[in-house]
Amino acid sequence: METVRVAYRDDDRTPVIYCIKEIAARHYGVNVEALRIKDYGEFEAALFNDSADVLIDHVEFLYTEATKGKKITFFCAPRIVRGLDLVVPKRVESVNEFVGKSMAVRDSGRPHAVTLWLRMMGLEGKVAVPIFKDADVGRWGQWKKVISGECIACFMDPLYLASALNAGLKVLPVPDLEVISHYAQACNSEFARKKSVALKNYVKSVIHGICWMKHRKQEAMSIVAGEPMRRMKINAIDEMERHFDAIVGKLQIKPYPTAQAIAATYEIACEEYGAQGINPMALWDVHWVKELDDEGFIDDLIKELT
Repeated sequence: METVRVAYRDDDRTPVIYCIKEIAARHYGVNVEALRIKDYGEFEAALFNDSADVLIDHVEFLYTEATKGKKITFFCAPRIVRGLDLVVPKRVESVNEFVGKSMAVRDSGRPHAVTLWLRMMGLEGKVAVPIFKDADVGRWGQWKKVISGECIACFMDPLYLASALNAGLKVLPVPDLEVISHYAQACNSEFARKKSVALKNYVKSVIHGICWMKHRKQEAMSIVAGEPMRRMKINAIDEMERHFDAIVGKLQIKPYPTAQAIAATYEIACEEYGAQGINPMALWDVHWVKELDDEGFIDDLIKELT
């Protein structure tokens, strides 16, 4: 059985990773070894020191590595929206009320994306974007700056939304920003070239795993309720199910990127990682996804599981 070592930083990614792992072993002869590498430096070195074969988390820095001559291949994008909720005081009815005020921005998780979203909404330069560190307000705790009145809004991961809602804030429905988001995957180009067959089987596992999560929820939950639930430190199965639903709702079964999502992600990489000077399209190779799509693999899979 071929082994593919998949590295990630955040245990919130494990429901998807462990479903891919299960499907890979059951159907495609691939042993997915899930490697949590929390340290930023070690994680960013993993593709280049043979610690991992694939990264599935925090991949924007790879554009900068490409400017240094590193050969990178992005090969699938299961989520192409930020997938965050905008929380505001209950009195706020429109983003037009943001003008002249501030949005609380998280220090990690691509803060420049907030500027891109404001640009999309016609509000760039009209709303201040002060950054507040998780270390100071708690993980995804920027909502506290909205409660205090310092800011009018902030984006939150749905997995961490309950505290903000319980404190009296609400979700304001707004258009989402197209961006290469969680679960985008990349490998060293040498691995892609030398292990192309194994990588195609791994991509089959990714697509099948996502389809399984979307259309066979209870089967997938039997996996998620094991190691992922333990790693996420969740004790109640109903809470884990809410997390599962929040994750799955933003996944796409045909994991193609879009030009708009790539452009937004590249701008983030330039602003936050100094990745200027490359053509970001040159790093993408989705021929494995396209082959499977053209062969009818994905459509047949959807029919089988629905």
